[in-house]
Amino acid sequence: MNVLVTGSTGFIGSHLCRALIAEGHAVRAFHRSTSMLRLLEDLPVVHAVGDLSQLDSLEIAMQDVELVFHTAGLVAGLDDPGRMYAVNVEGTHNVLQAARRANVRRVVFTSSVAALGVPPVSPRKISEAGLLDENHTWNYLPQRWSYGYTKYLAELEVQKAVGQGLEVVTVNPSIVIGAGDIYRQSSSLIVQVANRRLPALTEGGLNIIHIEDVVQGHLAAARTGRSGRRYILAGENLTIVDFVRKVASVTGTSAPRLILPASLARSLAVPLRLLNAYVHFPIEPALLNLAGCAFFYSNRRAQVELGLPQVRPASTAIAEAYAWFMGSGSVAAASPAG
Repeated sequence: MNVLVTGSTGFIGSHLCRALIAEGHAVRAFHRSTSMLRLLEDLPVVHAVGDLSQLDSLEIAMQDVELVFHTAGLVAGLDDPGRMYAVNVEGTHNVLQAARRANVRRVVFTSSVAALGVPPVSPRKISEAGLLDENHTWNYLPQRWSYGYTKYLAELEVQKAVGQGLEVVTVNPSIVIGAGDIYRQSSSLIVQVANRRLPALTEGGLNIIHIEDVVQGHLAAARTGRSGRRYILAGENLTIVDFVRKVASVTGTSAPRLILPASLARSLAVPLRLLNAYVHFPIEPALLNLAGCAFFYSNRRAQVELGLPQVRPASTAIAEAYAWFMGSGSVAAASPAG
């Protein structure tokens, strides 16, 4: 089968290209002329050079293509919501429009759990009742989380396209970890902990999923996912403190002992954002607005409807990511915790 992958030079996209080739598909890797090709160097892909903003380049790339995986998107750049909207919303609109014109059989859209909004409560303990699922919808201030809002708007573009007859399945990965995260070699929490650059933690929770589980979720969505339906690709739910402690255990360092109350962390979002142009912070200051939120997710629908197996533990994803970061020179060899 002829398959096009947008965002092919990225973390998810490159792993997906590798898996599709292993299954015997002919893969076209859509990317910009300026994209870093390191993760595609050893893969027999056909390079389709273009841009999400250029509809004609997408249409040319989709000629004779049966299946499109749209993994391209902008995560960074919280201080440039206009560019994020252009890439995540208008870019998705263009991909879907080109797919309709090219008579593509099916599109799998890589959204994010961020598109679901924020949890209505912030439990201190993980429980089934507190897990977000596919029925949750956007409920937060757009200006405080541009990425999540643009992913939500992109999903609305998907629904429009489905209404016009295009088959589109949406997958919503949580925080994806594993080897090959080339664009987060300095910003990854794993690197921050390993290099002892994380001075403090705050309350809240997150979900970690292994990159290979995300890839298998994409492939299953293409095979058996229902058009117009979203599927959360989630792994292990952890408090932020427990996650960083797992990272510290793998990297041989020590987790920060200072844990800021969520209210204090949120109060720091604005002043730290003003200082962001002059001082490097280990995370985007705007994300402090979400301190205390328990982003715990259920992957039940994906496991039942897509037939996905049990996900890998977060510790496995952390260990493989850390080994890759060490090999890439992002971190030095671990020293004893102190």
